[in-house]
Amino acid sequence: MGNSAQINKWISEDPIRMQALSAASTLGLSDWCLAAGFVRNLAWDKLHRYSSATALNDIDLIYFDPDNTSEQTDKDLEQRLKAISDFPWSVKNQARMHTRNSDSPYASTEDAMSYWVEVETAVGATLNESGDIEIVAPFGVDVLFDYTITPNSKRPKPEVFVQRLKEKRWLEVWPDLVVNV
Repeated sequence: MGNSAQINKWISEDPIRMQALSAASTLGLSDWCLAAGFVRNLAWDKLHRYSSATALNDIDLIYFDPDNTSEQTDKDLEQRLKAISDFPWSVKNQARMHTRNSDSPYASTEDAMSYWVEVETAVGATLNESGDIEIVAPFGVDVLFDYTITPNSKRPKPEVFVQRLKEKRWLEVWPDLVVNV
């Protein structure tokens, strides 16, 4: 089984993640996925042979809609999701995030993810029109199986990467990981 198929299997066997994907799909957003810790943490938990998943302190729903970049729209979408689930949602339209990050405008959700601070964080999952899980990963998924945390070369400020390592405590939660610089 390839790594992408393995991630699909792990997600499909995780009732919480499947509920979150199902809830997100009800919004009918374009070019969306649940990303960051949603997939990354699951893969690292499985590789560390943890018997239960580490808690998701938020579920990052990202999408791309250049026709409506209002931050209020994201807040409204979060409220809609909170009305149908108890998950800690964080919704962000990637069509506006380039401004916050001082980047050129992004072309899609996957393009936006390619600018994220860590390579391993830039993996998401979505449901296609048939309800099947699809993986969105500008750097591929194999990096999740390398036991590494890798700074993204598109992010020239290493102090941001170092700060996130401290704040997220990844090396404490998943002690077999190594920083790949």
